[in-house]
Amino acid sequence: MSKKKILVVEDEAIVAKDISVCLNKIGYDVLQTFARAEKALDYLSSDLDKPDLILMDIMLAGDVSGIEASAVIKDKYDIPVVFLTAYADEKTISKAKVTEPYGYVIKPFKEIDLRTSIEMALYKFKKEKEKLAGIETSQFNHQSAISKEFIYVKSNSKLVKVQNINIFFVEALKDYVIIHTKDEKFTIHSTMKDIEKKLPSDMFMRVHRSYILNLKKIKSIDSNIVLLEDTEKKVPIGGSYRDDLFKRLNLA
Repeated sequence: MSKKKILVVEDEAIVAKDISVCLNKIGYDVLQTFARAEKALDYLSSDLDKPDLILMDIMLAGDVSGIEASAVIKDKYDIPVVFLTAYADEKTISKAKVTEPYGYVIKPFKEIDLRTSIEMALYKFKKEKEKLAGIETSQFNHQSAISKEFIYVKSNSKLVKVQNINIFFVEALKDYVIIHTKDEKFTIHSTMKDIEKKLPSDMFMRVHRSYILNLKKIKSIDSNIVLLEDTEKKVPIGGSYRDDLFKRLNLA
């Protein structure tokens, strides 16, 4: 079983070192340590490995506080954050609670406190994902009976209703599919075969092994590329799907 990866954001070098040593000792992999929240956010926006959990000091030097950074992480990356703080006063905790962290570690900390906080946070996060996945699967399984006008997709740990007419195309990505609208995209755990069943066949069509297209969004076709209305997004046409697409469009 691979080790869980932890990102540490702590501006006191000695404390950061102690945390890293402790994490390694109790079986975690320290992915990176940063003294400023800005650096941590830059790292998360890159293509480098993402952590399973972030230990974030509440009071950090720099322009971005730990609380502000945690809010960004919750909104954009959906990674659990456990706060590190030497301040257990009600005012500080009240500010931190707004970002819905997965726990707190009070400095100076004991090894057992750090271990327990991380294990509880990872367990809570896992259970939330399992619950959400169950709801999402249920929504998809009953979609045909409920409505042909919309589907539910996950966005930042919430279920969002997306109108089918607003979907431009669906793209396969390993064990996930990405639903693209004009301005947003939603990644869900599903297969192309399953999502194809949920979308109305009079509006959507498989045009590539990795793409399902909303036929109402076609602007033009240039060779084996579909250009979409009101956007610069493009969808490829697979060779084995080309004839069927042209028949649907009365171009055969």
